[in-house]
Amino acid sequence: MLKGVKVIDFTNYLPGPYATLRLAELGAEIIKVEPPSGDPARNTGISKAGTGLVFLANNRQKNSIALNLKEKEDLEIALKLIATADVVLESFRPGVMEKLGLGYEAVRKVKYDIVYCSISGYGQTGSLSKLGNHDLNYMALSGVLAQLKDNLGKPIHPSITMADYLGGFAANERILAGLVSRFLTGQGSYHSISITDQLVSLLGNHVMVEKETGEGTGINVLNGSIISYAIYESMEGRYISLGALEPKFWQNFCMAHGREDWIEAHFSKTAESNPVFQEVTALFKSKSFYEWTEFAQKVDCCMAPVLEVGELNENPYFKEKELIFASSWGDYQVKMHSDLELQSMAAPPKKDEHKDEILNNILI
Repeated sequence: MLKGVKVIDFTNYLPGPYATLRLAELGAEIIKVEPPSGDPARNTGISKAGTGLVFLANNRQKNSIALNLKEKEDLEIALKLIATADVVLESFRPGVMEKLGLGYEAVRKVKYDIVYCSISGYGQTGSLSKLGNHDLNYMALSGVLAQLKDNLGKPIHPSITMADYLGGFAANERILAGLVSRFLTGQGSYHSISITDQLVSLLGNHVMVEKETGEGTGINVLNGSIISYAIYESMEGRYISLGALEPKFWQNFCMAHGREDWIEAHFSKTAESNPVFQEVTALFKSKSFYEWTEFAQKVDCCMAPVLEVGELNENPYFKEKELIFASSWGDYQVKMHSDLELQSMAAPPKKDEHKDEILNNILI
């Protein structure tokens, strides 16, 4: 779908590379501009054959060129690249690209209809814009982390950087909108993505509910407070999600266990004082995780097991879609677009691997 679209990607670590990975899988040509030392993700955290797993997971199907953007010659190469491109994506702190001579206004002089997108934690302006922060901070400030609390009210430290991924999604949304606008008007555009602002955009229901009721946990039937929409523990301490909000699904669940008397308790509380909740909790603990997984596939009651990452590859749902696949270069990758057939995929590039090819193309 994006064949013929060229993206110059100045981003590192996760939000930007994740965004351009999704664009690459849609057919866009991604030229990854790395500093002479390479994307820091190459050397961050757990590695495989000397390369960081975060880099390997987010940079397949891209071409790499290493440039020192503080050097005049390399800056000129960057501008020549941009002159042949459709999109620029960057994730430096606000003002850095301008100092380098690669801000939107400078870039427009070499490519008037460029679609230019900046990803940052707090946007390009404002009192927090120049501060360094990470995913956990964005989740905390936005109010999203407060939605993930244990029974004592303590925020749970997520083991997935949801803010970074959401920032990547939002960047792609604006890039694609910019490309459509350019097709319609012939004009380029600039887009500033604040990761924190994107998180707040998830809380529309929560803000409205809080203003009306004073409760900050969103829609009450969805926050674990009723027995038909909750997480239950199985016999061996695994967990099962039940989302039987609609009467027919709750009835299916109750009748499958011969408990017609539970039906009227559909929206009752997940409270120790609720006898039906106690009985449902005991029922879940009386059966194994495997038994509940089998039950969820046979009885239409909006139920699913809480799977661990290591179980996804062998789960029938994911196997039939081939969402997780063994790559030809020796690791496991995850498809970005499950409904599309994967074309031949190139391995994550070595630093500066495609420099000669890229230079030859812009000098022709």
